Amino acid sequence: MAGPSDTAVNPDARDTKGAAPFSRFEWLLAGRYLRSRKREAGVSVIAGFSFVGIMLGVAALIIVMSVMNGFRTELMSRILGVNGHVIVLPIDQPLTDYDAIAGRIDEVPGVAYSMPLVQGQILSQGSGTASTGALVKGVPQSALEKLTPVAGNIKHGTLDNFDTGEGVAVGSRLAERLGLLLGDRITLISPEGDVTPLGTTPRVKSYPIDAIFEIGLSEYDAGFIYMPLGEAQLFFNSEGQTQSIEVFVDDPDAVAELQPAIEAAAERPVYSVTWQSQNQSFFSALQVERNVMFIILTLIVIVAALNIISGLFMLVKGKGRDIAILRTMGATRGSIMRIFFITGASIGVSGTIAGFVIGLLFCLNIEGIRWFFSWLSGVDLFSSEIYFLSELPAEVQASEVVLVVLMAIGLSFLATILPSWQASRLDPVEALRYE
Repeated sequence: MAGPSDTAVNPDARDTKGAAPFSRFEWLLAGRYLRSRKREAGVSVIAGFSFVGIMLGVAALIIVMSVMNGFRTELMSRILGVNGHVIVLPIDQPLTDYDAIAGRIDEVPGVAYSMPLVQGQILSQGSGTASTGALVKGVPQSALEKLTPVAGNIKHGTLDNFDTGEGVAVGSRLAERLGLLLGDRITLISPEGDVTPLGTTPRVKSYPIDAIFEIGLSEYDAGFIYMPLGEAQLFFNSEGQTQSIEVFVDDPDAVAELQPAIEAAAERPVYSVTWQSQNQSFFSALQVERNVMFIILTLIVIVAALNIISGLFMLVKGKGRDIAILRTMGATRGSIMRIFFITGASIGVSGTIAGFVIGLLFCLNIEGIRWFFSWLSGVDLFSSEIYFLSELPAEVQASEVVLVVLMAIGLSFLATILPSWQASRLDPVEALRYE
């Protein structure tokens, strides 16, 4: 049995007499170490920088990841909502039986609807001298009404009697650029006109504007014109046939599985192209940018965690006398380690919580914040001409937010282990040498 003299020499003899793990005593002492004193002013400054670093790192991660998610979701919903998920093209003969093929494709399980299409590049002109290039898409009214990004965003006019009339639907930016309003006539010029003994002459024809839509993608709003399928066939010398059939499916991510069934339903030699192969480089670039931004911003959290390590080492060195007194009074090594662990972890946890709150508030009010800074600087901080979208999107995904929070807290906990362990290994005599 250890006597009094033994415990003075070997404080570990009293380890079993310490307070319960994470007791009120340990939290109270850790809280006192976090409070600033003149003697530990440097430690407090480092702790403050660590807190701010973790807070900004977590907030920046949540904001950037949410904006990147918003970009991808908005671009995919608009691009896939306007363009077919699978495009069926003929191999040897023109698609003269496009109605029958479209009907068979519609019966394939997983297919939402199909849309025969005639399209071509043209030069469009307004009433004045302004002109710009555009893409004309000739589609049936029944299919156009199912294109939610177009039919659901008609700013002026209507798509009623679209098939029977001679009018067209144009994007809002295209109409604005040409100075056209609802009911005005837009002149379309196609290089693929009539063949004469002197060569092919451009085809020029004007159409009334029956509808003006705004998809939200500047590239589409400034360059798309929808025309009745019959009119487009006449305009592009494609009477009785279409160039392709665009197929829209219920699950765009499953197009590869539906592709063989869609080709088989055509019952004639065709080949198909999916949206994934057409836009693979674009969406791959978005994914790479997203991953790189995550790594870069994670470095901010890592640097802040390293500041916690340096601050705790300075705190351990400055609290050598306190450690000696606590050890001689019966505090266990585990208790000492937990005190300094709580001290460092509190900085990381509080910084993470603050960053989490700031990040969420920023994402929920991101459009208002953008308008404020645009007004403050006098510069459009999110030009739709550059970023394609008319509004700055932000989509907060709970799984990613949880990952960011757990990562920040985990790094903070890891940063406290080494200095806390060193503090716990000091015996009273060695601790006094730190003074």
